[in-house]
Amino acid sequence: MIQTPCVIFAGGKSSRMKEDKSLLPFASYPTLTQYQYTRLSKIFSTVYISCKDTTKYDFQANFIEEHSPVFAPTVGFVTLFEQLKASKVFVLSVDTPFITEKEIKKIFDADKKNYDATIAKTQDKIQPLCGIYHRSMFEIFQKMLQEENHKLSKILNQTTTCFVPFENTQPFMNLNYPQEYKEALKLSNAML
Repeated sequence: MIQTPCVIFAGGKSSRMKEDKSLLPFASYPTLTQYQYTRLSKIFSTVYISCKDTTKYDFQANFIEEHSPVFAPTVGFVTLFEQLKASKVFVLSVDTPFITEKEIKKIFDADKKNYDATIAKTQDKIQPLCGIYHRSMFEIFQKMLQEENHKLSKILNQTTTCFVPFENTQPFMNLNYPQEYKEALKLSNAML
């Protein structure tokens, strides 16, 4: 079990999906969030869900509630570093259900103490919500939030970040649109 806390980011607006994607059914679970929480709890000793409203979930979990009207990952980062005393955390977006222990292990193997972050990178783009963030990023995120600057990719390129290359993009499939969700359901059924 990995001792570093894992935080699932589920505080987004889901504007492209047109409904709260964190509550969509997935695999044999009533919600995508419960699916992610259950499977990641087999890899990490502690898993948290970062979200705006904990009452929408009907299962037991560790929650980090974001008390801010702003919908941006920066809110989640500031809140988690305020609430958790960990020196680093692994974060994963709720809508990337195909990231496995293999990808997670590769990211941890690449991480070093002097890094600010260690982030997955596919051929086409960086994956800012799949990686390790060190506490050294806390003040940077606070400043970003104050300045209403929410561009994670930009700040990662300005800090001591290790980008871990992945050739296979399938594990990083994001469920942003209804069609992507349908495709993911087919994939998950094929894997059962």
